Amino acid sequence: MIKFLDLHTVNQPYETYFQKKMNAFLAKGWYILGEEVRLFETTFAEYCGTKYCIGVGNGLDALVLIFKGYIQLGKMQKGDEVLVPVNTYVASILAILQADLVPILIEPKEETFNINPSLIPEKITSKTKAILAVHLYGQLAEMEAINSIAEQYNLLIIEDAAQAHGAVLEVRSQKLEVRSEKTIIKKAGNLGHAAGFSFYPGKNLGALGDAGAITTNDQTLAEVLFSMRNYGSKVKYENEILGTNSRLDELQAAFLNVKLPDLEKENEKRRQLAQRYLREIKNEKIQLPFWDGSNNHVFHLFVIRTKDRNKLMYYLKENDIETLIHYPIAPHKQEALHEWNQLSFPLTEKIHEEVLSIPLNSVLEEEEIQKIIKVLNEF
Repeated sequence: MIKFLDLHTVNQPYETYFQKKMNAFLAKGWYILGEEVRLFETTFAEYCGTKYCIGVGNGLDALVLIFKGYIQLGKMQKGDEVLVPVNTYVASILAILQADLVPILIEPKEETFNINPSLIPEKITSKTKAILAVHLYGQLAEMEAINSIAEQYNLLIIEDAAQAHGAVLEVRSQKLEVRSEKTIIKKAGNLGHAAGFSFYPGKNLGALGDAGAITTNDQTLAEVLFSMRNYGSKVKYENEILGTNSRLDELQAAFLNVKLPDLEKENEKRRQLAQRYLREIKNEKIQLPFWDGSNNHVFHLFVIRTKDRNKLMYYLKENDIETLIHYPIAPHKQEALHEWNQLSFPLTEKIHEEVLSIPLNSVLEEEEIQKIIKVLNEF
């Protein structure tokens, strides 16, 4: 069986280093918010190009804390509206709800699966305070267009970068005084006012358990978040604001410090395999994902579409190829959000009925890759 993702094989090259980190962790006897967390916060901020990184418990907490941080600062208040793609993992929407804000759902662009910027202005009201830009499957949302809209309407931009570690936006700016073009390169996490990351084990940069982080260039927000993740306390037993307990685990930070230097190599391997799939999978029944060929995609997932999704899924299973559906039920159709069940978002619903994720990762063997391509072409 070709596994969708073999995490044991992914992490096997690091086991000796993990063991050294574990031994050092045990020897120090400092288990929470220690040197490993501080090191990761420093190096991940540098990697993303931001001034600050705040390590938290998981990706959902990262987004919730961003929104609560802005409420604490008076830049948002409970009941404000946040524009968010309806075609996303439910966590994007849960974060808004858990901060007592109101999600306003927007359809995606069909080719990219990401929020459609042209639909954003018509959804803006006097209560709209932010846009949650989700980089779904590892491909950046159209941040230049989104930032332009946000600037026009004075909105906050929060990135849900849970699947997009290392995705790059290249912006060409014209320098009129010397009549030359300059390319500005920015990474996910540095494309808005703040960003939430997940380091769930299956991510391109995955921990060995739950872990997350927030990146921002806003010093005031960062100070609030450092306090808020730790019971609202800067000094032990002194609580200045209402906080929570969502701290990046010291041991998970140690594991992430081992793996972070290889993230660029991991992303490049994923892109190379994606290029191969796009070039060699040729079946009119299968729609391949859109990609412009730039580094704006890190292919956390390689998501194909077909009207015969269940048939294809079972066919691949019979051929010993494991697949997953990201995601089978659209957020507005989830039982937990029953008050939205009667809403209609035809494109999102169609996407959720047709998508199928095939194996794409850096530990697939050559013969496994060949088999995946061959079996898909023979469907």
